[in-house]
Amino acid sequence: MNADDEQLLRGRVYGHDHDASNPGPLPHQTYAALVGGPLDGLLLGITGWRPEEIDDGVALMTELGRWSGGRALYDPLPDDPRPAAGPGVVCRFYYSGDTP
Repeated sequence: MNADDEQLLRGRVYGHDHDASNPGPLPHQTYAALVGGPLDGLLLGITGWRPEEIDDGVALMTELGRWSGGRALYDPLPDDPRPAAGPGVVCRFYYSGDTP
């Protein structure tokens, strides 16, 4: 990924089209920040997720990973604080690898 790709991703919400009128976070929504890997800097909408769903982490489809059309794996760290659910960024998911 080059610097232009990285800049395009920053502050966007995963799954929102990059040329949408507002690809950024929305008020009253809850997000996890994606850290590292091909989706670094994106936010993942987790509004309504149960704590155990957050603990499980995610496998997110991306063309930017090791395998085109594969998934990038992101997990919370066990020691990271998880504030009470509410609007804004409430936790971080860290890159742990790719899968086809």
